[in-house]
Amino acid sequence: MAKPTVLLQPAGSEVPLRQPHVHPSVTPPTVAGRLGSTHTHPAVSQDVAWFAVWTRSRHESRVVGQLADKGIEAFLPTVARWSRWKDRRKRIDWPLFPGYCFVRIDPADTLAVLKCTGVVKIVTAEGKPAPIPDREIEGIRTLVMSELSYDPCPLIKLGSVVEVVAGPLKGVTGRLVRKGSHARLILSVDLIGQGVSVEIDASDVKEY
Repeated sequence: MAKPTVLLQPAGSEVPLRQPHVHPSVTPPTVAGRLGSTHTHPAVSQDVAWFAVWTRSRHESRVVGQLADKGIEAFLPTVARWSRWKDRRKRIDWPLFPGYCFVRIDPADTLAVLKCTGVVKIVTAEGKPAPIPDREIEGIRTLVMSELSYDPCPLIKLGSVVEVVAGPLKGVTGRLVRKGSHARLILSVDLIGQGVSVEIDASDVKEY
């Protein structure tokens, strides 16, 4: 019987990853700004996938730095925010999803992540680490590398009943729908089957 062919990966080899241009002032291991932070290590298993890591408040960058020191691929998307600092404005690169960063690992290697200072847990489903499709992470990576303006917003399914949390309609509840490229809030009187809709920023509502 013919012997099976075994393919060996050279030690220390890495999976090629297109890296964004980094300004010389940026100091490894954190790549700050609109590009977020990305660090890589060789893929070691077909089970390797992206996972969300829940961190303590304002520990996202610190966790990513520790993961980089361990050779673990991590991604921390950021968004620019401007803060008043004495007599000038200062740009701050704020986590796009506060309290979360992402790691690409084999599910069997979660202990190394959990031992990082500031890590609360790896997000799970049915008691097991929940993988995130590559296309979702790559979509976010593509966005933060672009010149487009973007802001985080809650993921609310169209048709859900929501409550407005900011603006002149704060406290009002209604149903979220979409008309063209805009989100709209429908306020209804169900008894008579009538309603009115108004354009609204999806980031100004939360599930009711």
